[in-house]
Amino acid sequence: MLDQRRTTNVLLLIIVIPLVFYLLKILSFIFIPLIFSMFIALLFLPLMRWLGRRNVPKVVSIVIVLLLVGVGLKLGIELIQLSSKQIMASNTEFFSKAEVKLDGAKTYLTDSFGIKFQQETSVIGQLFEKENLGTTIGFVNRFLTTLLMTVFFVVLWLAESINVHKLLNNTLLRRKHTSIKAFMKIEKDLIKFIKVKFLVSALTGLFTGLMCVFFDVSFPIFWGLFAFAINFVQMVGSFISVICLSIFAFVELDPTSTLFFFILSISLVQVVFGAILEPIFMGKSFSINIIAVLVMLMFWGFLWGIPGLIMAIPITVFIKIILEQFEGTKVIAELLSGDQRELR
Repeated sequence: MLDQRRTTNVLLLIIVIPLVFYLLKILSFIFIPLIFSMFIALLFLPLMRWLGRRNVPKVVSIVIVLLLVGVGLKLGIELIQLSSKQIMASNTEFFSKAEVKLDGAKTYLTDSFGIKFQQETSVIGQLFEKENLGTTIGFVNRFLTTLLMTVFFVVLWLAESINVHKLLNNTLLRRKHTSIKAFMKIEKDLIKFIKVKFLVSALTGLFTGLMCVFFDVSFPIFWGLFAFAINFVQMVGSFISVICLSIFAFVELDPTSTLFFFILSISLVQVVFGAILEPIFMGKSFSINIIAVLVMLMFWGFLWGIPGLIMAIPITVFIKIILEQFEGTKVIAELLSGDQRELR
């Protein structure tokens, strides 16, 4: 009888797990803003509690948080607009160099490897083609929809209309004491992750922009914002930032010692803030095996794209804390754990 029950449970898992992943995929337009909003709500949860201790009405507290979020978005939009104006107002010297080096690369690939390229409009001209313009408009539309849904869920989280503690207590964690303990650990670890990651990403973006100014590389505001944003993608974000900026600098700067020292400088920025300071600030709570990090990045990236890459590590930490609460799954939680210096 016991063997039959185990067989039934295994069959149910085989059926249920793919179904859950399928639902996560097709309902990503709901789950992505829901989880993003949870991170935003957790970031402002200490402020909400501080205002609550001073008898500030919850509605007023929510309005204050939304105003702070709005100020942050406004600042981000202003920086993006300033970066765009800087790019549009710049002379065409860089774009001319880019076209020449791109044509040279095409010629080299054709002569050396026989790779043929279709005759196309310039790289700059392609940005204004009707198909690309339509794709851009579609992207903006999806972004605004996701943003509005995120704000809606933030309000629900802060108003406690969505109660994760109650959900955990009624589903996964039946024992009240265990539920409270697990939820407090999840909350504490995720708040720490969000604060540290935001601070480290902001410093990475700031110093990347300063390196661009120091070495006279064009569009420092854009590259600072790019480094800030891509740094939220665990591990691979640093490599993408350095590679993209190095290619850009190779086009603009002559291959001299200046280019070498610039690449060395932006690499050091990533190493200092990402590989040294971030693990120190994170602590042992985010000690995750490097293989687990890569697997989770690939899995959530495949499932939800760029948002999945950004949320992969905090979701993994959430899963690890839940698995630690049960004797039967502690082994899996230990497999996810690793030496803290391996986490980036």
